[in-house]
Amino acid sequence: MALDTVIIGSITVLDLIAIVVIMAAAVMAGKIVTIYLKKTLSDKMKKDELVLFVRVVNYLIIILGLVIASPHFRTDLSGLLVAGGVLGVIIGFASQSVVSNLVSGLFLIIERPVKIGDNIKIGDVSGIIDNIQIFSTIIRAHDGIFIRVPNEKIFTSNITNYVAHAARRFEYRIGISYRDDAGKAIVLIRGLVEAHPFVLRTPSPDIFVDALGESSVILVVRMWAPSREWYGVKTDLLWRIKVLLEENGIEIPYPQQVVWVSPSPARPGDIADDPLHGTKGDCP
Repeated sequence: MALDTVIIGSITVLDLIAIVVIMAAAVMAGKIVTIYLKKTLSDKMKKDELVLFVRVVNYLIIILGLVIASPHFRTDLSGLLVAGGVLGVIIGFASQSVVSNLVSGLFLIIERPVKIGDNIKIGDVSGIIDNIQIFSTIIRAHDGIFIRVPNEKIFTSNITNYVAHAARRFEYRIGISYRDDAGKAIVLIRGLVEAHPFVLRTPSPDIFVDALGESSVILVVRMWAPSREWYGVKTDLLWRIKVLLEENGIEIPYPQQVVWVSPSPARPGDIADDPLHGTKGDCP
């Protein structure tokens, strides 16, 4: 078969070979460039930014390959301008959400309200960001389920980022018996809290009597811990405080209520119980 043999429309065998070679070269060049960028920029860019940057570069290289190969399609592009314009309008209306997600993804990378590894809450979805893609973000929920959230929703919603700040504060409300020494309890708890390796010294822990409840004196224990460690610190210290108070004879009382019963006054005509008259209602 001669290289100038027409096989599709006006495309010859030579054109087809050129298109295949150019596109294969573009794909290979994209792979090589992305691998090189990942190696050279891995320590200079954040992971989410690097991932998006590498993908954009790869797409641009493939598009460049299409542009270079376009003369070999032997198509009169002038006739496509009108059709392209109409098609562009149709596609524009049909792909509003796609474009919105794309633009939102770019703004997420530029503004960086969240990043890979952050523990966040967006609407009714909460978890750890696993990946930020061009059109959507993948969130790994705390029960291990992966959730795909469109970037437009993330960009236009209120975002609660639990680890954006280096430290996070939490508190306990602990009730002790009115019979126990609140000052002693505060000293014991403070010593335990300050000895914990993940409780921050600055700001320092704050422990005080907050209220006099119905059945207990309410102590508030506030402290700061690293954002990525706070949950483990919170669960660990609560149990330690309970054990410490019990070991020192300080009671954490159950909710209780004192009820006073007043005797009803005697009514006229009532016969008192005595040996002579007997009990009211007894027959003579």
